[in-house]
Amino acid sequence: MIFIGPPFGNYFPFTNEKFAVIKGSYTLEPREGLFKQIVKTLRYSSEHNGWINKIGLRNPGIDFAINNWMAENKNNTKNKRNQVIYSIAILNKNEIPKLVEKIPKTMNIELNVSCPNAEKHMITEGLGRFICDSREWCIIKLAPKSDEKLIDNFYKEGFRQFHCSNTLPTPTGGLSGPTLRPYTKNIVTYIKKKYPDTIVIAGGGTRTMSDIEEYRKIGADHFAVSTVFFNPFRTSILLQQYSKQ
Repeated sequence: MIFIGPPFGNYFPFTNEKFAVIKGSYTLEPREGLFKQIVKTLRYSSEHNGWINKIGLRNPGIDFAINNWMAENKNNTKNKRNQVIYSIAILNKNEIPKLVEKIPKTMNIELNVSCPNAEKHMITEGLGRFICDSREWCIIKLAPKSDEKLIDNFYKEGFRQFHCSNTLPTPTGGLSGPTLRPYTKNIVTYIKKKYPDTIVIAGGGTRTMSDIEEYRKIGADHFAVSTVFFNPFRTSILLQQYSKQ
């Protein structure tokens, strides 16, 4: 399956057995983030062959996400499998019990513990409370340079679904694109070798079917795309080719 990540997942019109979307990230309270810096910081880096952003976690808050989720499920009259995941960012450990109480137990979530533009606030402990049997997806999104101890701790807490990886921190923002591939491969290889019972989503510089096959060969179960959407022609080819598998 291909997971279409934020911000493009917020607007992708459909999901099925081949495609899922990740919306967000959402925080407990609405957050202005760094919207005014979009024009200043969202840019293509020819040096790294990727995109850099320093937008921050601008979002309308978790209540908006829950209302959106409720509307989607209300309209799902045929009980189709829900392939929409909501990315959650936790900025303070005191937010954990509030979010656990608020978020419906059947709402698919991804815990974003690795936003490079807010990483000094990211919480990485005590997140096992979000895991429940009724939730099909409860994913941990890792940073490109996540160390083995951190991954081991997430596994001990009960997490079995990992997304590798978020953007790479740089002085000017989070970098996406092919530069991420070596980091993603290292994490995927470590997780699948040590914890074969996990489900791993591999992303970073995923632009062609060849990129997907590279990740598949090292054990990735699913694949993530995002900034490839800046190139509609390349995106169309990739999604069409994947659909035919």
